[in-house]
Amino acid sequence: MIILFIIVGCLIGLILGANAPVISYMYTDYLAISIIAALDTVLGGITATLKNNFDFKVFVSGFFVNAILSIMLTLLGNKLNVDIYLAAIVVFVGRMFNNLTIIRRHYIERWNEIKKKETHINKGTNK
Repeated sequence: MIILFIIVGCLIGLILGANAPVISYMYTDYLAISIIAALDTVLGGITATLKNNFDFKVFVSGFFVNAILSIMLTLLGNKLNVDIYLAAIVVFVGRMFNNLTIIRRHYIERWNEIKKKETHINKGTNK
């Protein structure tokens, strides 16, 4: 079911992205930090799904709250003439790598379990 939502979301993004106007340079910092925050939330949702504790309300609220907070930090940094958004990017990217590590380890462990079962089954049939 989640894969269906991901595919539909990608198709909508592709259609909208192909027809979207070019974004002004003035807003690129805001867009970049919003995309990083959204990707962090998506990877966190995948990690939560793998750990069997996914909550849709937490996912949606985290998606929007992280994006809004990151945009507000970027706005504050622009007003103070300090690149605060870089600190937010470091935090979000760090969390993304952490979540990606959890996802990678999960699938490596599953692959190892499958290989062990195949080896066990093959040893049992060779006797």
